[in-house]
Amino acid sequence: MFKNFSVVPKFVILILDLGATAAALFIAILIQQNVALHTFDWEHVVNAVFLVLLVNALVFTTTKSYTGIVRYTGVQDAFRIAIAITLSSFTLLVINTVALGFSKILTLSNLVISLYATFSYFFLISYRVLVKYLFAYAKNYKMKKKSVVIFGAADTGVATQRVLENDGQANIHVVAFIDDDKKKGSKNLNGAPIISFNEFKELVTLQPIDELVIASYTLPTKRKNELVDFCLDHDIKVLSVPPYQKWAEGKFSSRQLQSIKIEDLLERDPIHINNNQIRAQIKGKRILVTGAAGSIGSEIVRQLLPYNPEFIILCDQAETPLHHLELELQENGTRVNCISYLADVTNATRMSNMFEEFKPQYVYHAAAYKHVPMMELCPTEAVRNNVIGVKVISDLAVKHGAERFVMISTDKAVNPTNVMGASKRMAEMYVQGLSQETNLATKFITTRFGNVLGSNGSVINRFKEQIEKGGPVTVTHPNITRYFMTIPEACQLVLEAGSMGNGGEIFVFDMGQPVAISDLAKKMIRLYGMIPNIDVNITYSGLRPGEKLYEELLNDEENTTQTYHDKIMIAKVRDVHFDQIKLCTIELEAILTSSNDEMMLVRKMKELVPEYISNNSVYEKLDAAVISIAK
Repeated sequence: MFKNFSVVPKFVILILDLGATAAALFIAILIQQNVALHTFDWEHVVNAVFLVLLVNALVFTTTKSYTGIVRYTGVQDAFRIAIAITLSSFTLLVINTVALGFSKILTLSNLVISLYATFSYFFLISYRVLVKYLFAYAKNYKMKKKSVVIFGAADTGVATQRVLENDGQANIHVVAFIDDDKKKGSKNLNGAPIISFNEFKELVTLQPIDELVIASYTLPTKRKNELVDFCLDHDIKVLSVPPYQKWAEGKFSSRQLQSIKIEDLLERDPIHINNNQIRAQIKGKRILVTGAAGSIGSEIVRQLLPYNPEFIILCDQAETPLHHLELELQENGTRVNCISYLADVTNATRMSNMFEEFKPQYVYHAAAYKHVPMMELCPTEAVRNNVIGVKVISDLAVKHGAERFVMISTDKAVNPTNVMGASKRMAEMYVQGLSQETNLATKFITTRFGNVLGSNGSVINRFKEQIEKGGPVTVTHPNITRYFMTIPEACQLVLEAGSMGNGGEIFVFDMGQPVAISDLAKKMIRLYGMIPNIDVNITYSGLRPGEKLYEELLNDEENTTQTYHDKIMIAKVRDVHFDQIKLCTIELEAILTSSNDEMMLVRKMKELVPEYISNNSVYEKLDAAVISIAK
C-alpha cells in the first residue's frame, strides 16, 4: 500500500500545518487559564485562532515551509519551519502591541505567544517525523533486520554505530562491539555490549551475524586476517570504515562503508625510514626518475616531493600515463618543479641531450619491461630496454658526474628462468661492474624486490576483473607462490636504500612470507561474497613461458648482511668483471643492430648469466645443447 502511495498535495500539508498551529494556540490559552474551560472568553479565543490562521497562511506561503515531502523530512525542513514560526510569533507580538491601543479582543499575552511558538514548532516537526518513520517502517517491516558487529569500541566505532542505526534505509541493528582491550570487557557502549574476539566466536554460534564492520585504523594486519578468515568461514560480510580524510564535514554515511580488499590483508605493519637523512641528501637536488609514469616510478616521484628537491625530471616513453601524472601533480598543487620529458631511455642521443640540459644529480632508474611472457616472446626488446637502457643512463650518469644512481631490479633476476629475469640480472651486473671502476663520482645502488600490490598488470588487478565478469579466475599452477609488497612500502625502501648505499651494493628487501596464488584467488572470490568453484570457477592454465613456481631473492651462492634497517639487507653476490660485461653488452648491441637473431641473443645472455636456465620456453634447447657438450 505504502509503495504506491503518491506524494500528498502541498495544499493538504498547508492545511495540516495551519491546523497544528491553531491547536498549539488553543493549548497555550488553555494552559494560561489553568485548564479551566468555564472561564474561557470564547469570542476572544475564536478571534485569536482566526488571527493566527491568517498570519500563518501568509507566513507559510512566503517561507514555503509546507513544500517539503513529509516522508523525507530533514534538517533543512526543520530549519524552514523554525524560521516560519519565528516570523509568525514576531508578527503576533507586533499585532498584539498595536492592538493594545484599540481593543483587547485581539490581544494575547506574551506567555501565550511563547507557549504557542513552542507547541507549534513541536507539533509541526513531530507529525512530520512520525510520518517519516511510519513510511520507513512500512517499507522495511517485511525486511530482515541486519545484525552487525563493530570491531573497535572507540570514537570511530561509536561514530559507526550512530551512522548505521540512524540510517533508516539500512535497517541495521548493532549487536555488539569487539575490542581487544581487556579493560573494556563486560562493559556497554550505547546499549551494545563490548566483547572479546573469543566471545564473538561464541556469539556467532548462538545467533546469525550478517556483517562485521572494522572501525579501527590501528588494527595489525595479522589480526585483521584472523578476523576476516573467521568471518569468511561463517559467511559474514566484512566492511571497513573509510579513512578520516574521506569523511565529509567530519561525518560519513553507511554508503561509504567499503568491502575489505585483498590489499588490506596483504599489507604489513608500517615501516619506518630515516626521513632526515633522505631529506638532507635530496633537498635542493636535481632528480631524474626514468619510467616516471609507471607504478613504481610515479610513486617514487610522489615520495620525493616532500623532500623539496630543486626539480624532478619525469622521463617516460608512455605519453598518456605521463600526461596523467602531470595532471595529478598539478591538481595536488605541487610546489616542486616537475618537468615532463617524453623519451625512450634507449635513445642515446635524446638521453644525452637531457643530461646536458638538466645535469641530474640523483637518478632513480625505474624504466623497464617487466612482463615475463611478453619478454619471452620479444627478447630483443627485453635486452634493448632492460640492458641497453641501463647502459645508456648509467654511462651518462658517470659522464655528467651524478652523485647517485639507484636502479630498480626484481627478484626474477635471481636464478632467472626467463628472458626478462636474465635481462634484469645483466643490468644488475653492468651497474655493479661500473661501480668498481676507480675515480668515479657516482655511487651505484641496486634494489631488488618482488611483486607490488596494485601495479599495472598485477595478478590482483587481473583477478578482480575476472571475478567481476563472473569468472573463471585463471591461475597458472596450483602450487605457484609469489612475494608481495605495497607500492608505497617498496618505494620507501628504495629511497632508504638509495640514501644508505656506498656504491656497488645490491639491496634486498624483506618481502615477508610468499603467498600461494591459488589461495589468493580463493580469498578474493570469498571477499566478493561468492564461493570458489561454485559461484566463480578457478581454472589452472599451466605455467607460462619462462615462469617459475616460486621466486627467490637470493641465489644459492648468495647470502646477506644486515643494515641498520631491519627490512633492508645487502646481498653478497659473486664478483663480476666489468671488462667482460661491457664487452658482452657491446656484442648484444651489435646483434640487435645487425641481425636481430633472437636465438643468438639469448645464447649470449646465457654466457654472461650462467645460472640462467630457461623454463617452459623455446630457449630450453640452448640449455640442452650446453648439457650435451658438458657430457
